[in-house]
Amino acid sequence: MRAEIEKYLQEHLPEEACGLLGGENGMVKEMLPVRNELRSAVSFRMDPAEQIAAMLYLEEQSLEIVGIFHSHPRGPAFPSETDLKEHAYPESVAVICSLADGTWEIRAFDIQEGRMQEIALIFH
Repeated sequence: MRAEIEKYLQEHLPEEACGLLGGENGMVKEMLPVRNELRSAVSFRMDPAEQIAAMLYLEEQSLEIVGIFHSHPRGPAFPSETDLKEHAYPESVAVICSLADGTWEIRAFDIQEGRMQEIALIFH
């Protein structure tokens, strides 16, 4: 899964890339890319139609949104103030991917009411 995510992120440089991670019991089974409608290197907003389509697909597969990922192509693999304010799905983790040092660093955070805690992210 990590290689799939990294490939998608790399293909969308220099823009931030984003998408949903679907699964069950906290285990990711699907990576669903969603277009960044801002086409920005410093911010993202998921294309609403693609986001809804991805959510409906997960529902049809009896999967839940376990994570929402996006990249910080030149920034740290750490939630920004905007990330903390705008994380709209507290039941899912925020996965931040950074290329700041030339290799992809991928970290996960539980964000609740503007506060965050890093959680372990294990790829199989």
